[in-house]
Amino acid sequence: CKKDDDNNTTAPTSTALSIGDTYQGGIIFYLDGNGGGLIAAPTDQSTGAQWGCYGTTISGADGTAIGTGAQNTIDIEFECRTAGTAADICANLTLGGYSDWFLPSKDELNEIYLNIGQGNALGLGNIGGFDSTIYWSSTEYASSGAWRENFFIGNQDGYVKDASNNVRAIR
Repeated sequence: CKKDDDNNTTAPTSTALSIGDTYQGGIIFYLDGNGGGLIAAPTDQSTGAQWGCYGTTISGADGTAIGTGAQNTIDIEFECRTAGTAADICANLTLGGYSDWFLPSKDELNEIYLNIGQGNALGLGNIGGFDSTIYWSSTEYASSGAWRENFFIGNQDGYVKDASNNVRAIR
């Protein structure tokens, strides 16, 4: 709180958000330092979804950096019309009153692992409740494969798109 000098009363001040806070339908896992950030859904959306469209190159779904997952998901949805794929599940999710969820890029997924998953880089523990299994990213590496991350040991690899892995949406 801060003191108002005019009438000697206190008014609440805004509290800064931190990684690990529950906010806007999920758990904050990334803050950009300029008032923006990313939030992971509090639970998995699937424990066995395919990335989809094995053998088809998805134009534009190759963004790896933090901030590219939303566009990857849009590109996947545009060119891979198969229902129930990892990106489709996220793109059609309404959770906590929000409908702007997407499948994280390769680097966004790693940030989740490090900050609120089992990487425990900040000492918060696995507050995201992630399984010790593999999660899909929205980053394609070839017509037959996409990037994924093992949430037990933290390594990332490219794997065939028709494999079944866990899905966790972000916004």
